[in-house]
Amino acid sequence: MIFTTKAEYGVRLLVELGRHGTENGQVGAVSLKAIAAGEGLPLAYLERIVALLKKAGLVESQRGAHGGYRLARPAAEITMDEAVLALEGVIAPMSCFVEDAVERHGVQCSHHEDAGQGCATKLLWTRVQGGMVEAMRRTTLAELIEFSSRHAQTLPLVTING
Repeated sequence: MIFTTKAEYGVRLLVELGRHGTENGQVGAVSLKAIAAGEGLPLAYLERIVALLKKAGLVESQRGAHGGYRLARPAAEITMDEAVLALEGVIAPMSCFVEDAVERHGVQCSHHEDAGQGCATKLLWTRVQGGMVEAMRRTTLAELIEFSSRHAQTLPLVTING
């Protein structure tokens, strides 16, 4: 699955709210205009994205001269599966997976007429979907904020032996 810019920009927005919203030990509001300028993101698009995050209860707004947006909960309590679900909808690796009407995060194989028996790859895609959701569920916004705040740290090069 390729995530859209909604997920990319939305997660970047959350990280910036977490980083700048707690400067000097105080929880403050940050303007979207400042984030858009600092991150090089389109303001109009961020306004649509922040509306989705607000609807999901991840951010809240503050009006007035010192208004803007801030996280609705501590960053350690916000997981990336919540954020990506709010921005992208159900996470599915294949178009034949459809949202489960009962389970909000879940998906179902659309080959339900034959109980999935006709789909030779159902097991694979179910595991891929589960792995993606679990990785996002285990990743908190606080971890992303801390990761992005490290100075001049390089990631180790990962090689794959064939």
